[in-house]
Amino acid sequence: MLEIDGSQGEGGGQILRSSLALAMVTGQAVHLTRIRAGRKRPGLMPARLMAVTAAAQISAAQAEGAVLGSRELTFQPTAVSGGDYSFRIGTAGSTSLVLQTVLPALLCADSPSTLRIEGGTHNPMAPPFEFLQRVYLPLINRLGPRVETQLERPGFFPAGGGLIQVTVEPAGSLKPLTLRERGELRDRRVQAIVAQLPEHIGRRECQTLTRHLRWPDEVAQVVSLRDSTGSGNALLAELSFEYVTEVFVEFGERGKPAERVARQLARQVQRYLEYDAPIGEHLADQLLLPLAIGAGQGTGGGVFRTLALTDHSKTHIEIIRRFLNVGISVIDAADDDVLIEIRGE
Repeated sequence: MLEIDGSQGEGGGQILRSSLALAMVTGQAVHLTRIRAGRKRPGLMPARLMAVTAAAQISAAQAEGAVLGSRELTFQPTAVSGGDYSFRIGTAGSTSLVLQTVLPALLCADSPSTLRIEGGTHNPMAPPFEFLQRVYLPLINRLGPRVETQLERPGFFPAGGGLIQVTVEPAGSLKPLTLRERGELRDRRVQAIVAQLPEHIGRRECQTLTRHLRWPDEVAQVVSLRDSTGSGNALLAELSFEYVTEVFVEFGERGKPAERVARQLARQVQRYLEYDAPIGEHLADQLLLPLAIGAGQGTGGGVFRTLALTDHSKTHIEIIRRFLNVGISVIDAADDDVLIEIRGE
């Protein structure tokens, strides 16, 4: 049984999620201690507990310590099975992060899967639905599986109540992926989502963002939602290149002017555009696991260029190395330009 210290590195929930995913893929039991020790509220909070519950369901696992607030967990998976699954977080905890816990195992399962996950679809501490749909899953599909998702109902922090549906057509093994260049810029879009809030908030965000980025006004759109469980606001900028798409997001909150939200998002986009690495720092973190699984199978792996690795990604690499016999090389070509190579050993 592998022993994983949840306080290592950045000490967050990624250690838990990746350990669960890798345990299911490899069939290796794992004992986690000091779970999320680096966070203000350590232990298994609702979204993390649902990730454990979901993982246990799809892999018929025994999970000792799977209770709210627990800082220790023993997880012993058996066989991963495709099927129809429903997971309800019960809070605004991220549906994307629950999906990313179970998806790696379902990509190589014995049969297709359909998942319904209720919770937060637009949560400041996790990738929003649009990132999942337009950025992450298109790259996963290049590895061989076919994964599609739909937003049935939006859910903003703190009310939650959102719902996504996901279908997974697995592949026997994962193909390699190479992303060294972005290619030509093909499209750019701005979307301001306002849920049960005045529409002028979104208009101000769009006007400020397009002005700072010197983009034409016609690329911006305000989406006003009246069917969400609670109120919320998200401003998104999407850049579609020949070989990759990136989505950047900033969330509005009480007391935070629309113009400030837009300026903060503009800085994210400008930093990405300043360099020519195709993969942003958040996407880099999320590509590590599926590429490493493919490398471990002897069929996949890959190479990609990204911005400087975050502490989150550095910790993630160390967790992957505990479970898989793969080589992960990190080559600093220049400031904010890093080459990642993942291969079987």
